[in-house]
Amino acid sequence: MSKRLLTAAALALPLTLLLGACAGGSDGSGDAASEGPVRIGVVGAGDPYWETYVEAAAAEGIEVEIVDFTEYTQPNPALSAGELDLNQFQHIIYLATYNVNADDDLVAVGSTATYPLGLYSSQYGSVDEIPEGSTVVVPDDESNQARGLLVLQAQGLIELKDGGSVFSTVADVEPGSKVTVEALDAALTATSLPDVAAAIINNDFVEDAGLTFDEALATDDPSDPSAQPYINIFAAKAEDADNPTYQKLVEIFQDTTAVTDGLQEASGGSAVLVKTPADELASALKQVEDDIRANQ
Repeated sequence: MSKRLLTAAALALPLTLLLGACAGGSDGSGDAASEGPVRIGVVGAGDPYWETYVEAAAAEGIEVEIVDFTEYTQPNPALSAGELDLNQFQHIIYLATYNVNADDDLVAVGSTATYPLGLYSSQYGSVDEIPEGSTVVVPDDESNQARGLLVLQAQGLIELKDGGSVFSTVADVEPGSKVTVEALDAALTATSLPDVAAAIINNDFVEDAGLTFDEALATDDPSDPSAQPYINIFAAKAEDADNPTYQKLVEIFQDTTAVTDGLQEASGGSAVLVKTPADELASALKQVEDDIRANQ
């Protein structure tokens, strides 16, 4: 997927997107459903479970509009600017990195799942086949770059300075590592496969690239307790942290079997569903933000 301008598109539902309008229920105290549709920004609205989710919310009296973005860099600024009410596309580390870099205070209001991050190749059938001196690419955003590098290190392809961490960058790859690592926009790592030995590809782009999740040469373990910073979340503006309509929308997502089954299907069965309490998400977000500031 190449870099493109913002795309806002409704799912195949009788809804009209109002990107840029004022967010319904943004004062955090009212019932957003009575003031207008709740706009939720996502990356990958083509996944069928989003339509199922909109229908499930409607059955509970909440009108939802799904706004599709092509790049991870877009939904958080749109949420902060009031063009969205919620977004659901990122994990805790990504949100923490955004908040620190943008001096923002978006919050996590609910959890969805964790997903393994996979290493893919169109030329080699196993990690062992990847030749010495070849090039492997990772996403260039800070949070997923570090996670991808840790996957490569776990597979013996690289060594990272001081053993690596959630703050590692390509600059931390030790000389003498088996492969050379380059960072590309997350939407471009999959399209780079014909030109490189392997690539770390975020889940949102795996199927778009004509790949299947079981083709991954290696992944990390999303069920490991240390993976909490990689829990995917619903995010809102700080003043909406306790909005009852938004809390209900989180519950609908978590508790609607047709939605979670659809999410699992879209992830190739790789998702690990989680219901982490909001206060634990807030604590994890603050900890990661503090760690990022301490490492700047």
